[in-house]
Amino acid sequence: MKQFLVALIAGTLFGAGLAFSGMADPARVQGFLDLLGNWDPTLAFVMGGAIIPMAIAWIVQRRLAKPLADAHFSLPETSLIDRPLVVGAILFGVGWGISGLCPGPGLVNLAINPLPALAFVAALLAGMIAHRVTS
Repeated sequence: MKQFLVALIAGTLFGAGLAFSGMADPARVQGFLDLLGNWDPTLAFVMGGAIIPMAIAWIVQRRLAKPLADAHFSLPETSLIDRPLVVGAILFGVGWGISGLCPGPGLVNLAINPLPALAFVAALLAGMIAHRVTS
């Protein structure tokens, strides 16, 4: 139950942050990616602003023996940059650039602008299933 509440609070905070920052708006994201056109730097400030609390979180994590809501930390086991990682990053970036959405804002948009978001979420789920089947 404790994990569920932590996840609910974190998800609510994340969704509110996306909505408040305007990052749930695909036009805002596409404006950031349009370097040679009408560039919108807002996303750069959002990402830059996220560095501070994340840096604090890593410092706190190093000092904890275990997380507050789980038996152990689930951290990446490797930092290897291999072909699957690069291909996945490219696919993510292409999808992000085309749709202006990544998974978080895509789910937020199910409530804000359901029809276009439904197509994105369906493609997201299809990709997840394809990965599961081929891995």
